[in-house]
Amino acid sequence: MSETTTPIIKVLVVDDSALIRKLLTAMLNEAPDIEVVGTAGDPYIARERIKQLKPDVLTLDVEMPRMDGVTFLRNLMRLHPMPVVMVSSLTEKGADVTLDALALGAFDFVSKPKLDVQSGLALLADELRDKVRAAARTPVRPLGQQPGASPRGTAARGPSTSASPPARRRHLRTTDRLIAIGASTGGTEAIREVLCALPPDAPGVVIAQHIPPRFSAAFAKRVDSLAAIRVKEAEDGEVILPGHAYVAPGGHHLRVRRSGGRYLCQIGDDAPVNRHRPSVDVLFDSLAEAAGPNACAALLTGMGADGARGLLGLREAGALTLVQDQATSVVWGMPGEAVKLGAAEAVLPLAGIAQALLAHSDERVTRSA
Repeated sequence: MSETTTPIIKVLVVDDSALIRKLLTAMLNEAPDIEVVGTAGDPYIARERIKQLKPDVLTLDVEMPRMDGVTFLRNLMRLHPMPVVMVSSLTEKGADVTLDALALGAFDFVSKPKLDVQSGLALLADELRDKVRAAARTPVRPLGQQPGASPRGTAARGPSTSASPPARRRHLRTTDRLIAIGASTGGTEAIREVLCALPPDAPGVVIAQHIPPRFSAAFAKRVDSLAAIRVKEAEDGEVILPGHAYVAPGGHHLRVRRSGGRYLCQIGDDAPVNRHRPSVDVLFDSLAEAAGPNACAALLTGMGADGARGLLGLREAGALTLVQDQATSVVWGMPGEAVKLGAAEAVLPLAGIAQALLAHSDERVTRSA
């Protein structure tokens, strides 16, 4: 009976390409619980269709004529907030614009290929449908109320703009403590807030965020310009240093391995885990083996269950394990699954994650066995 009462998710597809509109419409309409109620070739038409059709979710191209997708999104979130899944090209420019859109409150994004668009989009069909469903279930936060836009995160960035670069480059010793962060949907803004709250001498940080190639480098560069620590895309074999954060390259797993008294980044292109590469479980599993009680980890907002099992392994290895709470998460999938498994030592609002990680790394936290 529940199937008959489940409401259909109404979607408006906005893209300047007639072919993309046709392909997205077809793949979304294949799902029995999703219906594309209309399409629009530019933001001005989309504005009228939203008024007429009252869709539950919008899919929005980032690059369009007359008005770009980010400008349209900014206006939309100010005047008529609603769930938006961005459809972005796999280019450096597309990555930057998509990160802007996520900062403005877009729920998530999918990446359309540059070549063989029809076949490439077909591979993304399940991902797109899952993200549309999740977007429809998630309350929209109006512009300026995203988890990453809190005063705490903003304040933490202030001093880093001028004074931090010389200080953060002085630390060339290896790190004895490690911080690991895993996230998916909503994670780019959540990770930004955590990293911007860390001081220049923080322990080394390793990060697995579900993100495609090109996007990871753009994301790291963006946060590096805001944080007091260095933030970069991880490279195979590089030493993990204090005051540095290493983002798993899109399309590759990131592992940590120990070599004598040093921790190193290890990049691999082996099979996806939990449908993801990079996978949070892969990173957390490696950290449990390499660092054990010298590690502390936070599992932030995201769909699915990736990272939950790995966080449990870290807790069993003696690491401090934290998850972001439901109230500040865009999607409480991964953190919620970790709580169900008993993997989380503490459930905290996003603004409290950095402080808890630092307290553990400074050995000021008294923990139960």
